[in-house]
Amino acid sequence: MIKIAAAFFAVLISFSAVAQSVEKIDLQDQSSGGTAINIAISKYDLFDGNALYDEATDFAKKGDFNQALPLFGKAAFEYSVVKNYNKYGQAIIKMSNMQYSLGNFKEAEDILLNVAVKNYAKLRSNSGLMNTYFLLGNTLLAQNKYTQSMWFYTQQGILAKQLGNQNSFIESLLGVAQVKIKKKDFSLALRDLKSAELLAKSRNAMQFIDEITEARRTIAGKTTQKK
Repeated sequence: MIKIAAAFFAVLISFSAVAQSVEKIDLQDQSSGGTAINIAISKYDLFDGNALYDEATDFAKKGDFNQALPLFGKAAFEYSVVKNYNKYGQAIIKMSNMQYSLGNFKEAEDILLNVAVKNYAKLRSNSGLMNTYFLLGNTLLAQNKYTQSMWFYTQQGILAKQLGNQNSFIESLLGVAQVKIKKKDFSLALRDLKSAELLAKSRNAMQFIDEITEARRTIAGKTTQKK
């Protein structure tokens, strides 16, 4: 738990405080003619970040999320030092995924909402925000926060339409349907599932069909019990 808390704290401070410190270092190097030294440090930090990320990924593949989590946090810190915010974003998303897999849904939500969203907003990355909104929808749904979950799935769908990302739009429909199933709005959920199914079949995106079938089976089971 101490390792997890330390990793999360490192990520929270890295997006602001570390970025500011790097800017100061850059200014000092330029004024003193130390550009070559600054480049060497940046490469070293990026190398460390990649090594930590790869090590964390290996642990994650083995299902050892407790070991993977702090390593992803350290990787995120290294990436922030060199202002590689794309890789930084990947690392913090992995951190959230580890927390989610461990059942720490509130912690996963905090990482996504307080770090990932701000990172992708700063990058002006709509695709990054779209994916983060989907994960927030999942995380909030796991906490039975239906209104918030619905909002983020809907925002994901809006961005998916803007980006022309049909698969992500299908995901948003399925997310909304899951919220409605939880709220026992079965008729409305079935409409969303139908829309998702038509779109998936039109694109031959059969990876969604099993999820749609399972959702319908859940609705059938719940309505049968009610009767």
